Amino acid sequence: MNPSNQIKEGDLVLLWFENEVTYLIEVARGKRVGIHCGKPLAVDDWIGREFGEKVICEHGEGYLLKPSMEDLMMKASRESGIIYPKDAAYLILRAGIHSGSKVLEIGTGSGSLTMALALAVAPNGKVFTYDRRMDLPQNAVRNVNRAGLSDYVSFQQRQTGEPIPEKNFDAAILDIPQPWEEVAVVKEALKPGARLVSLNPTFNQIEKMAEALRHEGFIEVDCMELLQRPILAREGKTRPVQRMVSHTEFLLFAIRVA
Repeated sequence: MNPSNQIKEGDLVLLWFENEVTYLIEVARGKRVGIHCGKPLAVDDWIGREFGEKVICEHGEGYLLKPSMEDLMMKASRESGIIYPKDAAYLILRAGIHSGSKVLEIGTGSGSLTMALALAVAPNGKVFTYDRRMDLPQNAVRNVNRAGLSDYVSFQQRQTGEPIPEKNFDAAILDIPQPWEEVAVVKEALKPGARLVSLNPTFNQIEKMAEALRHEGFIEVDCMELLQRPILAREGKTRPVQRMVSHTEFLLFAIRVA
């Protein structure tokens, strides 16, 4: 048995069933979890077993899987909307965010995107995330801590238009209703050549933000929408599913120049 693949107390486990019902569970001694197909399961029994093993339940069977970042994001405790993995993955690549990057996030929300950013910058970078409200970031703190990424995140509170204490950011992500109000302040906090991404759900918002960016001298201002259509891959009857993740956010990109 590979020790690095062993389930330990405190680990997060994704309990996966064939019908795509899943549960994200933190392993703790004495803990029992209710499931949809039988009696509650004793989590103690999982300690020392390997990720990938089968679990026999009263009316079915599941598997003990190591959760991915997608699982952590989609199962984050929510007190606000979340950024979907399809959008987070692309914006991280497009913004050039990698290990060692110093990233500014304005609009912490539930911390779903914060987790993805923290994973991308680890182990040598840092995410500085700002929110106007302290009650929402507390939920984000719990999500980030549960993911084991708290070392790479600094949670801060500030109001719109206030100076940002930190400078020389490699990238900035704005997930707020009126991002154009922050463009001038964010510009001062970014390195020349740094990338900015603004996330908004409506055409009116991205139109106004695009003009604000151009007014402040940002270049390569462009926008896109990503649609995710699952495919049922089955012998002789492969086809798209009837439901899909369509509009979530528009992604507006820009580059700060000297």
